[in-house]
Parts: sequence; structure tokens; C-alpha cells
Amino acid sequence: MLTLRPYQKAAISAIYKYYENKSGNCCIVIPTAGGKSLVMAAFIEGVLKAWPDQRILIVTHVRELIAQNHAEMIGLWPAAPAGIYSAGLGKREAQARVLFAGIQSIHRRAREIGHTDLVLIDEAHLIPGNSSTMYRQFLDGLAQINPALKVIGLTATPFRTDSGMLHEGKNALFTDIAFEAPVRELIDQGYLSPLVSKQPSTRLDVSKVGTRAGDFIARDLAAAVDQEATTRAAVAEIITHGKDRKSWLAFCSGVDHARHVAEEFARQGITCRTIFGETPKDERDAIIAAFKRGEIRALASMGVLTTGFNAPGVDLIALLRPTQSAGLYVQMVGRGTRLAPGKENCLVLDFAGNVRRHGPIDLVRPKRPGDGGGGEAPTKVCPACDSIIALSATECSDCGYVFPAREVKIAPTAAALPVLSPKAPQWLPVHGVSYSRHDKLGGLPSLKVTYSSGLKSYSEWVCIEHRGYARQKAADWWRKRAPGLPIPLSVDEAILQAGELARPSAISVRPSGRYFEISGYRFDPCDKPTPASAPPATGNLAALAGSMRVSPSLTAGGTQVASTSVLAPARTSVTGGRA
Repeated sequence: MLTLRPYQKAAISAIYKYYENKSGNCCIVIPTAGGKSLVMAAFIEGVLKAWPDQRILIVTHVRELIAQNHAEMIGLWPAAPAGIYSAGLGKREAQARVLFAGIQSIHRRAREIGHTDLVLIDEAHLIPGNSSTMYRQFLDGLAQINPALKVIGLTATPFRTDSGMLHEGKNALFTDIAFEAPVRELIDQGYLSPLVSKQPSTRLDVSKVGTRAGDFIARDLAAAVDQEATTRAAVAEIITHGKDRKSWLAFCSGVDHARHVAEEFARQGITCRTIFGETPKDERDAIIAAFKRGEIRALASMGVLTTGFNAPGVDLIALLRPTQSAGLYVQMVGRGTRLAPGKENCLVLDFAGNVRRHGPIDLVRPKRPGDGGGGEAPTKVCPACDSIIALSATECSDCGYVFPAREVKIAPTAAALPVLSPKAPQWLPVHGVSYSRHDKLGGLPSLKVTYSSGLKSYSEWVCIEHRGYARQKAADWWRKRAPGLPIPLSVDEAILQAGELARPSAISVRPSGRYFEISGYRFDPCDKPTPASAPPATGNLAALAGSMRVSPSLTAGGTQVASTSVLAPARTSVTGGRA
């Protein structure tokens, strides 16, 4: 029986809430291994059970993802009117009400696909920024047939190296991010596998490699990295660190480089196969199946296995491919976040300097076009166990080594653990709370909440008057402190009611750039409010379904996911954060 997790329910709810107030194209951000396929399947089931005449298309670029998404739909709803259009899968079921398709197969066939109400794009970050691509031409063709067409993007990385955030810029296809599930929270809650990192001795030198289109020039990168002595040393370190690990994945800098890595593994007695973009389908499927069964210990890959690759047992990732693309870095590391029996965590060995280049994957912030270089993330290496940890850490999170006290006091710096930010934030007692109005030039006001703890204070900004995801978080924040009070519509109203809010006895904080981020709260048992549940996926879907007036009731394996409502909710609930 398939059961939606709380954040998956919240993602579906956020789609409905978005279209209560807006008519654009929104993005849903869920980390790798967070279950985007199930979110899509549950959302589609709810829409079609409420409005059976809707036509829905799910598009992606990877054959494996088409099959996975279709299988998830049938697993959730066996009677789903679902079909596949993919040359790679040998199916062209163009008239299916729910159609899972590959963009390469359908980009010139908008008229054959016909009237479509809703398009869901998986791995939406792979849509190029310019307006003359396969995706854009195909969507333009669908929009000519149905001008009311809506597009929803799903991705783990809502940005592109060449154009920044997917919903920003002149040619952006998407208009907003309606929901984002933070990878740090999903790991802490046990939904994803933890990631750890050790500092390898071998370093790949890319100091003389040029860049083009926001990343290293491929030919020059391969020439610089594919050095026999370097490969031999890196493979030896992988074997040493991976002796107690079962399933290794190496991302390489070129086809020849991947072959040489595999040959070196074989020379040292480790079974390793290579997979490239041109690897024949049957051969690739056989290799991956053997890898999942444990018959092959290592895979060396170039240009593939960053999306659509589902091998939960991966417990060691070797980054042998330097990249200036934050999205590619996150996608590579994300291959190790799936849960598997007996898997405690996934070890990331960064020979490529990507962690120092981009920082922890849960704190990656893409550079906007025109931004200058950013330098390296501040880290240090534990002398006892070689773990890479935050520069500000006083104790190694892996082995417990205590660093000597510094003689000179240094201002707090960004927490930048490789792969993930610090797991255990610092808990501080709260001695007082104050509330004030914060006005931002050219933006909406927010509620500034300041917590005093000893001689220091820490602030957060609750977006009461915002819409979409920001409003949802603000509503959740309010419910945790005053479950019986209506959610205010304005900051001034919130300040008037602030005396009714429960005060946390402690807050957790962690460094975030030059500031500290409040990441958690504790309430005394006698003053603990009723926990807020995920908002129901209800609302007026007029923007999606024309003249419809009812809200769907989504189910997953018999589990109630949303209530039915004749009217859209009078208030929208969404999220908070810094204005």
C-alpha cells in the first residue's frame, strides 16, 4: 500500500493553493529520492477523479524516468487510463488520457497528441533557457490547441547554470516555486539517507581548464583529469575508504577517463563496468541490474546516471568530475540519498573539489547571470579521521575529535560541511520574544520575531501577507503557536494577537552565511500547542479545470490525503521565512 509522506501531501496541497490565486506555471521542488513520481501520481489521480474529462501529459527526457513514472501511476491506481509515448520503450499510445512521454519522441507531434489541459515536466531543470528548444516548441504547439494549458515543473534543483533560477529571467517558462521540501529536513526526518564525506589525498587539478556556457570545457577537462598516475591514486583511495561498503558509483570527466577508471579497478581486483550515453539499451539495463544485485561492485559513468537512475544501495560516490554547475553537483551527490536495508549512510569522496566549490548540497544557492566568482566554501579536515567538516565546528561529527580552542575569537562563519550542513544545530534557551513590523522597500511587509537568549538575540521573518508557499509556511508557524486562533491576514493584525501566541522555551540555530538561521523550536509541555497538520489539498481549481467548482479528494493506497470541499477555502495557508 502506497502512503504519502507529510511533505508529499503538502506538495500536492501547494499546487491547488497556488492555482487559487495565480494562473502561471509553478515549480515543485523535491530532493532526489524524495518521491516525485508518487507526488505526480497522487496529484493526477485526484484531478481525474474530480474532473474525469481532463487530459494530462507527463514529459521528461530520460527513458528510465518515463517507465518509472508510469509504473508509479499504475502501482497507485491500477485502473488509471495511462499510456506511454516513447520510441525508446517501443510504445506510441498517443490518445491515452494520462500520457507519459519522452520529449525527443513527441516534440514535433503536438497535433498528434492533441488537446491537453495540464503538462507535468519531470526534471524541469533540464529545460534550456532559450525559447527555441524542443520543449518550448512543443508547448507552444499545445498552447495553440488549448490556450488555457497549464505547465507544472518538478525538480530537485530549481536552477540552471546559464540562467539561474527556473522562475526568473526574461525567457523563464515557470513563474513561481509553489513548494520546496528541504533536503536537510528530509534526511533529519529519516526519509533520505545521510551523507558523509572524507577528504581524499588525491586532487584533480583544473587550474588551467577554461570554461564555456557556465562549466568547464569538456575536452580540456577530460585531458586535464585523465592522467594515469592520478587515476591510479584515486582508485586506490576509493578502495581503501570503500572496503566496508558494497555499492560504488564513480562520476568521471570523459568516456576515456571512465574506461581508465574501470580498468584500474579491475587491475586491483574490483568488478567495475562503464556506462555512457551511447551504451546500448539492453546492455545498460543488464549492467544496472547486475549492479543492483551486487554482482558488480562499481560503476564508472560519464554523462549519465545523474537523473533517472534508481539504485538505493549506493553507499559510496566518488566525484571524479569537477563541475561549475551547482545543479549537476547536487544531482550527482543525490544518487546516494536513497534508503536501503543495511545502509547507514553514503560516503562522498570529492576528488574534484566540488564540495569546496559549491558548499553543502542543502545550502547551494545558484549564482545569478552576471554574478562574479564565489570562491571556496570554508571547511577544514579532521586530523583524526580525515572527515571534511565546517570551519566553525569545535568537534568532529564523525569521530568526536575536539579541536583546540582558538586564541583569537573569530566571528561566526557559514556552516559548510561537505555535502550537508551541520546535522546538530545549537539549542539556546529563550528568555523573551518580541514582535514588530518589518517593511521592505518595494515588497510586502513581514512579521519580525526576535528571540532573546542571554545577551544575544536571533530574528526570523514570518511572511503573513505573502502568497503561495511563503504564506503556507507562515500559516504553519502561526498554528504551532495558536491552534485555536484564525490565521491573521495582515502583519498589524498578527501583532495585535501576538499576546496569545505560545512562546518556545528554546530555539535551535545554525550558521547560514553571515547570519544565524532559526531551524527549530521547543515548547514546554504545559504550553505546547496542538501540532499543525499539512494543509489539505483542496481548493478551487478553476485555473486548471475551467468551470469546475469542486475540489478533489486524493487518496493513496486507501489513505485519505485531502478532503472534499464545494467551496475553495476562505484563507490560504502558506509558508514563512526571511523577507
